[in-house]
Amino acid sequence: MHAFNLNPTAAIAAVALLSALPTAQAGLYLKSSPVVQVDAKNYDRIINRSNHTSVVEFYAPWCGHCQNLKPAYEKAARNLEGLARVAAVNCDEDENKQLCGMMGVKGFPTLKTVRPGKKGKPIVEDYNGPRTAKGIVDAVVDKINNHVKRVTDKDIDSFLSTKNDTAKAILFTEKGTTSALLRSIAIDFLDVITIAQIRDKETKANELFGIKSYPTFVLLPGGDKESIVYDGELKKDEMVKFLSQAGQPNPDPAPVKSKGDKKSEKKADKKDKKDKKAAPKSAESNSKSTSTESEESTDAPPAEKPVEVAPPIPAITDADKLTQECLNRKAHTCVLAFVPSAHGEIAEKALTDLAELAFKHARAKRHLFPFFEVHHDNEASDSVFKSLELSGEVEIVAINAKRGWWRHYEGDFTPESVENWIDAIRLNEGAKKKLPESLIGEVVEKPAESVEVKVEEDVKVEVETESDTPTKGAEPTPEATPAAESQVPKHEES
Repeated sequence: MHAFNLNPTAAIAAVALLSALPTAQAGLYLKSSPVVQVDAKNYDRIINRSNHTSVVEFYAPWCGHCQNLKPAYEKAARNLEGLARVAAVNCDEDENKQLCGMMGVKGFPTLKTVRPGKKGKPIVEDYNGPRTAKGIVDAVVDKINNHVKRVTDKDIDSFLSTKNDTAKAILFTEKGTTSALLRSIAIDFLDVITIAQIRDKETKANELFGIKSYPTFVLLPGGDKESIVYDGELKKDEMVKFLSQAGQPNPDPAPVKSKGDKKSEKKADKKDKKDKKAAPKSAESNSKSTSTESEESTDAPPAEKPVEVAPPIPAITDADKLTQECLNRKAHTCVLAFVPSAHGEIAEKALTDLAELAFKHARAKRHLFPFFEVHHDNEASDSVFKSLELSGEVEIVAINAKRGWWRHYEGDFTPESVENWIDAIRLNEGAKKKLPESLIGEVVEKPAESVEVKVEEDVKVEVETESDTPTKGAEPTPEATPAAESQVPKHEES
């Protein structure tokens, strides 16, 4: 056996050489981390097809900003446990580089929120808020879809009688907002158990169930079964277990349908369409057989219904108008779309989305706060734009000067995303920011105009004119009578 005495200098050189060799960079997050590691193979299943909202960090292990974000991101993951998924993708891995490119990642770390949209298509939005645990949690909670039904005294009877055989669960609470916990539970039991919320102010509904303390969670199993009152803590796992006695929660992510299932669904859809087409024909033939006299058919084609186009939202171009509508101490919620005077493609899309949304609510005769177009390159609105620290070409904000808050829209300009943001404001959900006091002004009433009435050459009498609409509490001005007219001195020509 030969023994080798390694020269210390040579040993140091060998270690340095090995250190210089390229090695695979490990990811930032360990398996024990609350942050879920996602790659290109399972991204679609875990994120895109999830029933819940997710926030995804696209990072590189060597990135200093990513390393600095790690503690806050893991804290956010712990706080959002059971409510939303917090995930990360290592873009330094070769297998993930194409995915990161497809997601529009141009720097590290890049954070995006992903939530279920209509027809199974996820809604992806950039997160540009504070890189803190609280900032991330607030943003993600704001994006959790809300399937909780709000029930009042007016509709409690119809709520209970509708689909009486299916299970329902009601949270009686003193709060006006819907918590992330209840929203996440409603997602788990969507189409299985209807989740509702009733305020303590709804006297009839509370007395109907004998509610004495808040919060109280009640399960109605359906049919003639008696209601069950939950006596545990308001925690996700325990509440899900309680509700599971009436129905099982939806699997997450949803299982992939087999080809056979898809074919059978298509056949069923085709059959339904055929039945719908056949139904009018059979009804028509029955009516012909029962009628005693045949009616002459007309060759005139049915009149086409005119296509209704949403009118554009009104524009505010001066500071006084902006103060009068939205920035005084009595002003309620306004939505302002800050766009350049010369509209680009993005501005046109955002304004169209808002116009169609306002038109939709107007046709349904639903009350909705006003939307306004504001040009941020105008001196009148420039101070507002800068005070709110806005910088984009197109920015949408909601402002309530009376209550002193404002909210910033941070999503992409798709109709679904904008509508969800508006709905969250209507339901008083989501984080709000304090409106700078300097932006809130007073509405200045214009003084009555004075009109000179020339009576004599060297005498002037000032008469105040009344506005077209009398002020509140003021009596209408009586019309001048002949007697009154006679009191005005006549001007005599010399």
